[in-house]
This record gives sequence, C-alpha cells and structure tokens, in this order.
Amino acid sequence: MRRAAVLLVVALMLIASGCHNYVSKSGPVVVAECHGKRLYADDLAGVVPEGVSRMDSLSRVSAFIDTWIRRQLLIYQAEKNLTPEQRDFSKQLEDYRNSLIIYAYETQLIEQYLDTVVSEEEIMSYYEQNKQNFQLKATMVKVAYVILKSDCKQMKEFQQLMSNPDTLMLSKVDALANTNSVSNFLDVDSWVRLDDLLSIVPLKVYDAESFLKKNRFVKFEIDNLVYMVRFEDYLMEESDSPIEMERENIKNIILLKREKSLLSQLNNDLYEKAGKENVFEIY
Repeated sequence: MRRAAVLLVVALMLIASGCHNYVSKSGPVVVAECHGKRLYADDLAGVVPEGVSRMDSLSRVSAFIDTWIRRQLLIYQAEKNLTPEQRDFSKQLEDYRNSLIIYAYETQLIEQYLDTVVSEEEIMSYYEQNKQNFQLKATMVKVAYVILKSDCKQMKEFQQLMSNPDTLMLSKVDALANTNSVSNFLDVDSWVRLDDLLSIVPLKVYDAESFLKKNRFVKFEIDNLVYMVRFEDYLMEESDSPIEMERENIKNIILLKREKSLLSQLNNDLYEKAGKENVFEIY
C-alpha cells in the first residue's frame, strides 16, 4: 500500500507541475533509493506526458522506477564482482571524449571550408572512369502503364495512345487517366526495377531479356481489370548502371573524397605549424 501511495503522489506531482522538475519546500523529493543511490522526483520529468489518465501516469511512473532500481542493482553487482582494473574506464572515457571533440571540430572545419559545389563535368568524368563500379543489381525498365476497369468507355482511346511509340502522347494519356484509370504510372524518364513493376502489374515474365526484346506494348485482362503496359527502354541485371541513377551517389562520393582531402591537408598544416613553433618534442 505504501508503494502504491507513494507512486500515486509522485504521479500527481508530475502532472501538477506540468512534467517539469519538481522541488518541494523542504528540497528535492526522493522517490526511490538503492545501495545509497537516490532517484528524485525531478528525475522523472517527461515520464508522464500531458493529458494521460491517473492510472496511466501511475503505471508509467512505476515502470520507470522499477527500471531504475534494476539498473542500480546490476551496476552494484557488477562493481562488486569486477576488479579495480576492470572497473577503470578512465582511458576509454578519455579516448571517447577526445573522439567527440575531434569529430565536432572536424565537422566545423568541413562546414567552413568544404566546397560543396559538384559540377556535371566532375560527375560525368568520375562515372566514365569508374563504370566498373556501377553495375545494376536488378533488371531496370523505363515504363508507362495504366490499369482500367474492364467496362471503361475510353478503352479504345487508351489503347491507341499507349501503343503509340511517340512519348509525347503520354501527356494525353495523363489527362485521360486522371479521371478514368484505377491506377497509372507515366514517368518514362525514370528507371524502375522490373520486380517492382511486376508486383503491381501481374505480367508473366519467365525470361526477362527475351520478354523485353519482344514486347514494347502489352495489354491483358485479369479479374475485370485491363492492364496496358508500354516499355520505353530496359537494362539487364549486371549491365552498366545509367548515369541518371548514379548521379547523387557519385556526388556524395566526390564530396566524401573532398572531405578526407581537406581534413588531411588541415591536419598536415597544423602539424607543420606546431613543429615550426616547437609546440612538441619527440624524444
């Protein structure tokens, strides 16, 4: 009963204080203690969100306190059973602190000095020199499709437009599809994984290369839905990935190389300057 009463009081205090730090007139309120470690009411700030019920608040506070106690018990047991050498993390903490400081400083240097403008010429040059590193892991297609109800009155018009090899006709399909199709995709400038297409359009494709060579336009009906698919282009798995798919990736690679080069140069400059100023000695 005493535990439940304490939890309820703490939960009510947190709600009343708007979940901010709570300090009574006599000082911070202790809500739990374990092996000399104390948990205060203000440590529970944020545990109880605004608008929750009293019972939910009680449950959240109870769970937080139990978790804190279990953690303290585990810490106490670990410290009790580990040797002083095993408990000494001063070197690891120093290394971690130094890593954080260096990371923060290098991030600041990059923000100040890194040239983030990557020209199209640089991207194309890198692509041409490293084509072997840009291989497709799946068959890709440039495709347009519409899915229509079998009783669609514009069926013939859709077929005329979709089967026409002139891509300009797709703008007419787009206008027509907005009000007459169940679903459509008409962006033939974008590459799409063939597997992703087949998850939407239930084509039977057993030999992808043979199928794509022979079929530019496909129409079929399943379950009162008519599918019209037009293939504009395709690239088989393991062929060279097109530049439009790799542009952003290449840009990031170039920027990463610049970052490494910049930091290396700044590090060397700092070392040389320190050597001239006799900041360090090697014995």
